[in-house]
Amino acid sequence: MANPSTPEFALETSGEDSRLRVSGDWTVRTVQAVDEALRDLTATGSVVLDVARLGRLDTAGAFVIDRTLRQLSDGTARIEGEHPSAENLIGQVHAVTEVEEPKRPPHGGLVDLLERTGRGFMNLVSESRAMLAFLGETLVTTFRLVLTPWKLRWTSIVSVMEEAGLDAMPIIAFLSFFVGMVVAFIGASTLQDLGSEIFVVELIGFAMLRELGVMMTGIVLAGRTNSSFTAQIGTMKMRQEIDAMQTLGLKPMDVLVAPRILAMVVTTPVLAFVATIAGIAGGVIVGWLTLDINPALFLDRLQTNVPLDQFWVGMSKAPVFGFVVALIACRQGLNVGGSVQSLGDKTTTSVVQAIFSIIVIDALFAVFYMEMGI
Repeated sequence: MANPSTPEFALETSGEDSRLRVSGDWTVRTVQAVDEALRDLTATGSVVLDVARLGRLDTAGAFVIDRTLRQLSDGTARIEGEHPSAENLIGQVHAVTEVEEPKRPPHGGLVDLLERTGRGFMNLVSESRAMLAFLGETLVTTFRLVLTPWKLRWTSIVSVMEEAGLDAMPIIAFLSFFVGMVVAFIGASTLQDLGSEIFVVELIGFAMLRELGVMMTGIVLAGRTNSSFTAQIGTMKMRQEIDAMQTLGLKPMDVLVAPRILAMVVTTPVLAFVATIAGIAGGVIVGWLTLDINPALFLDRLQTNVPLDQFWVGMSKAPVFGFVVALIACRQGLNVGGSVQSLGDKTTTSVVQAIFSIIVIDALFAVFYMEMGI
């Protein structure tokens, strides 16, 4: 007779059903004796686990038995026999054990390319649907608060306007100034060859008023303010502050999202205006030093030959850019998990999505205004 402390098993197959009988003690000190033999078992159909002669059982033994049942069937075998803890312990181990998907044989390059393309497309569709749902919820919340201004958190709005607007103004003006200088240099070198260097004024005017001023503002906000919003909300999510907020009856959409949306919609046009003025100033400096165009002549020709409509075309994009930057930042922040890695991933995703969205929306605006003849 076998030693009772030694684990034993027997697999009996009758027809389409299989019965796995286990006996002895299945503990962390004994299961190594049968581990390798259990890995070689195969069966078809349903599996019944007989625990009538099973002795002591701990989580290590339960794990080995559960792994064997998964190997023989789909892991949902029926348990028969009387045992004080077998069914409960095996069930608990089964519930918390992750099933490793079998590794598929490597395919060719074309198959892998098609698979990645398909997965990427499905992820894009899923992300688009989630973004549209969040957009709808944000619009409903924002309009509801605008119609009931006494419910708005004015302190939060002003604080965000200072952080995202006033603090970002120097870097936006600085970058736009040098962008205006670069555009003027390129235009001057090209137009001088044609004997039309005076038209650098129109080049700077149309470029900065219509496109580059608001575009530089949007890109800087996407890199600076967007990442800041995502990190702030994501940190609150990691620390479970948002859960505590909901416990207190506060809605994250009202407290965190709406103030940032409204602040960005109001602040972005101001920043775009500053960026436009700074870019034109850079063009004036280059025209004065390189082409000997007097600043007074430059500004007079700019006012005469560049319609004011171009300024309003650029300003019309600014609130949309601010709204999109804040929307993406808040959504990615609320999607942060419980790890620091998740916070970093969502921040990176947020910045990339914001910059991509700004460029696409600017292109759509350009097509729209071209069709409208503006």
